[in-house]
This record gives sequence, structure tokens and C-alpha cells, in this order.
Amino acid sequence: MAVPPPSEGVMEIEDSHHHESEASSSTHAEQGIDPAFEKPEPTAADIENVETVEAVEEKPSRADKVIKEADCYDELGYSWPSWKKWTVISVIFLVQTSMNFNTSLYSNALTGISEEYGVSMQGARCGAMIFLVTYAFGCELWAPWSEELGRKPILQASLFLVNAFQLPVALAPNFASIMVGRALGGLSSAGGSVTLGMIADLWEADDQQYAVACVVFSSVAGSVIGPVVGGFVEEYLPWRWCIWIQLIFGGAVQLAHLVFVPETRTTILMDRIAKRRRKNGEDIWGPNEVLEFRERFAVREILATWIRPFKMFLTEPIVLSLSLLSGFSDALIFMFIQSFGLVYKQWGFGTVALGLSFLPILVGYFIAWISFIPVIKRNIKERRAKPHDERAQYESRLWWLLYTAPCLPIGLIGFAWTGQGPPVHWIGTMVFSAIVGIANYSIYMATIDYMVCAYGPYSASATGGNGWSRDFLAGVLTIPATPFFENIGGERHLEYASTILFCISFVLVIAVYVIYWCGPYLRQRSTFAQQLSVARHDVEVDLNVRQLSRIPTGSRANSLARSRQDLRIRQALGSRQGSYVASRGASRAGSRAQSRRNSISLAE
Repeated sequence: MAVPPPSEGVMEIEDSHHHESEASSSTHAEQGIDPAFEKPEPTAADIENVETVEAVEEKPSRADKVIKEADCYDELGYSWPSWKKWTVISVIFLVQTSMNFNTSLYSNALTGISEEYGVSMQGARCGAMIFLVTYAFGCELWAPWSEELGRKPILQASLFLVNAFQLPVALAPNFASIMVGRALGGLSSAGGSVTLGMIADLWEADDQQYAVACVVFSSVAGSVIGPVVGGFVEEYLPWRWCIWIQLIFGGAVQLAHLVFVPETRTTILMDRIAKRRRKNGEDIWGPNEVLEFRERFAVREILATWIRPFKMFLTEPIVLSLSLLSGFSDALIFMFIQSFGLVYKQWGFGTVALGLSFLPILVGYFIAWISFIPVIKRNIKERRAKPHDERAQYESRLWWLLYTAPCLPIGLIGFAWTGQGPPVHWIGTMVFSAIVGIANYSIYMATIDYMVCAYGPYSASATGGNGWSRDFLAGVLTIPATPFFENIGGERHLEYASTILFCISFVLVIAVYVIYWCGPYLRQRSTFAQQLSVARHDVEVDLNVRQLSRIPTGSRANSLARSRQDLRIRQALGSRQGSYVASRGASRAGSRAQSRRNSISLAE
């Protein structure tokens, strides 16, 4: 009888495991399986396409003794003292500020670049555009590797490359060198996805909001600090100093990160803990040690890892809807900021004064950050009072956005019609700029907090979609932004252009309310978000057996839920490592064949 293809063979072999060991070869014949195929030698196709039963049995001792988060919870980032966690966050604050500082300070070099290389101002803006667009893809490409290899080496590699690619820009003999350096620098930027993923490594979902608020502030503030510093640089120094200052700042934060920030990724720490315990005589293995290097980093695994953020962006309704909301909001605000030079020129603002005009937006960000502190306290209280209410666990994180999102259209329309120039005082535009800043921070904070909570260990990949949409849309709009404000509406072109942005912002505000009320429906249609809900339910059942009334907040129970979620998501994403470990657990539970079928179908 001809041997069936590997995938079919695996499925049928798994079916046969439901029978008792004394099943005869005739039973195999009834199922259409050649008895000689029961113990085949794995082929290259078997290894590349799906784990065979024999591949699973290669390391039974390891697979049976993989350490779990619950076994070493006290040694993981969740149990670090507060001072250590906030030391890490303080450095990450600077790292994130540096990344966004790079995107904005370049704009103050436009005049010098245009004059030195003989390109138009629009041509010089291409350097800003290409950095933002490649930055968007860089976030997506770096983020999933931080989940596989660890946060620290990935962030160090990213910072090193970003700093290195500042050199061809600072020393550029021609404009083409600037474009290449900016493109490679953007592609090398890991962005906020990795830094936000570190929050999920250090705090449980119930306790993460203060840290998320801090990192989000650093992200939005960095893009505003750039023009403030850049105004002085443009006024008093050659344009190349805009690049040298980026390099100095980037080098300083890379050194601080190297010295003060340890590895935080849970699976990497579990590997290290397992190695230490083996030295003390325990027979236990880390989650990344059950597969050989060549299996873990096969071509298919590498592609699956890179595709993960894009797959989540396109297939997870939560990620897609929140990312588009945040992305279009940021794009509107980016367009709005591009009008500053044209608006404040009416009052005769010089280079330094124009840079300082961005400070009201920073004030708005700070006000929004402070406003979230009592809101976070309210959310925590509500979640603890209703531990089984999913709306309290998730949608409560969007509650404050219902009140702050309208600040976006209010700020835009107010700025539009107070920016007419003398005799209207310029202070009006700055007040409304601060109101826009409140909306921008609130939208970013609420959407990021929701996704970090919903996706836990895979929050870096989930938030990568958010960062991609924000940076990509901002980059694409870099070139048309100035012509948009100059050529719409004739004499009142500035007012009418900002009014158009105001009208578009109304749609975004409506979307906020739709997402808030449709949150449960979106989660039901989000496969990976459902994994967390199922895992939490499983743990609740386990703990009820032990006569516990509810899952303790920030406890080993939540850790176990997260471990199960991690296994399910890995399996759904087609990771051989995940399906391997998950299938072993399913085998011990008596459902090995079904688990294997799910792994195969999802991998395909």
C-alpha cells in the first residue's frame, strides 16, 4: 500500500492513538494506514511542514518537564520590586523619547539641506517621509523577534543600527546619501512595540496602566521635543547638528539601556531559571529549550515570526479597529502640526519662537497623562469589584476616552478660526493646540492599554499594528501636507484646510463610541483575544476545585492563565514550538489527536 502524504499520515496516526496498545494491524488496515508507516523515519518534508509523532517523541524527557510560569513566578519580572521595575521604565522612557525625537528633529534641517544640495523644500521633506514609512515597517519587523529572542538584545541591536545610520546622513556628500541613511535608520527602529511589550513582562494586566501611561507620554512627547530643540539648532548651528544631536542622544540612551535594563521577556527568563535549576540537580527545561536551534529558526518559522504582526493587524478585529482609530487620529494631528509654520508666520514668529509654539501640545499631553491617574484608580477598583465582568476588565479602559475624544474636533475647529493672524491674538491657537494634544494622548493611551491587556505576551506584535498605522499614515502625508494648507480655499486657505480636518475628526469620534459599545463583539471575533478568555476560564475551573472563590489579582493564577494563552496563541500562529508543547499537554489530558489536527490545520 502506498504511503500517504506526511500531513495525512500524521493525522491518521494521531487518530490511531485513541485505540488501546493491543490494537492489531488489521485495525490499521481498516483505517487505511500501512503498519510499516507507524514508526517512519522523519523526512525533510515532515520536519518542514509539520511535526510528526516521531519528532514529538524525540525529547520526551524534556517535553514532560518544561518549566511553567507558576513554577518560578517569584523569579520573573512580575515579582521584581517596584524600584527595579520603575528603573527599567525610566530608561525605557528615554529610549522611546529618543526614537520619536529622531522622526521630528530632521524637519529643522530642511532649509539647510535644500540650500546645500539644491533640492526643493518638498524634495528635502522626502527624508522625513521615508524615515516614517520605513519606521512603520521596522516596528512590525523587530517586535515579534523580541518575543522570540528577548527584549534586550533586540532593542540593543535596533539602537545600535539607528545610531550607525545617523552617520551617512550627518556626513552625506549628496542628497541620495541622506535618503539611504534615513531609510535604513527608520527600518532599524524597533519603535514602541518592544518597549510596550516590556510592560507586559513586568506587570499583570490589572496593574499595567500606570506604566503604559508613562511610556505613551514618552512616545508622543518625543515628537514634540524635536521641534523645540530644533528651533534653537536651526537658528544657531549648521543643519548637520540636527543629525549629530540625534546621534548623541541615541548613543546615551543605548548605553543607559545596556547598563541599567536587564532582560524582561518571560520565556527567556524561564530558560535561564531552568538552566540554573539543572545545575542544582533538577531535571527541568525552559520553554525555548525543547526544540533544537535549526527547528526553532527554520525558514518557515522565521517567516511566521515576521508575518505575525501583519497577520494580527489584518485578522484580529480588535487590533485592526483600534489601530486604524489611532492611526487616522495621529495622521490628522500630523497634518494639523504641518500648518504651524504657515499659521505663526502671520504673527512674525522666528525660528526659535516657532519651535517653542509646539510646547502647548506638550502641555496638553501632560494634562492628559495626569488626568488618567484618577481614571486608572477608578478602573482598577471597578475590575476588582467585578472580576468576571468582561466589560469591566476591557472596555473600562476606554471609558475616559469617551470624554476626551471630542477634544480632537474641538481643538481643530478652534485652531482653524483663531489662526487668522492679527488682530486675533496668537494665544488662542495655542490653547486649542493643547486641547488637540489632550485628545492625541488619550486616544493613543486608551488603545494601547486595551491591546496590551488583551494580548499579554504577544502585545508587542499587537501594538505593532497600532504603531504601523500611526507612522505609515503620518509618513505618507508628509509630502502633501504643506500643499494641502497652501492651496485649499483661496484667501482663507488655512482656515478651510483645518476645517476639513475638523470634519474628518468627527468620524473618528463616532468610531470611539462604536468600538466602546461593540467591544465584546470585536473580542468574540478576535481569535487570539479569545484565547485569553478561555485560558482564564480554565484556570478559574482549576481553582474552584481548590475551593477558591475567584482568581487572585496579580497572582500565580493569572500567570498560569497567561501561560496557557501563550501556548494556544503559539499554536494558532503556526509555531512548531507552541504546537509541540501544547500537544504534549493535550496528550496527557486525553485529547492529543484533536490538538494535533488543530495544529496542522492552522499551520497550513
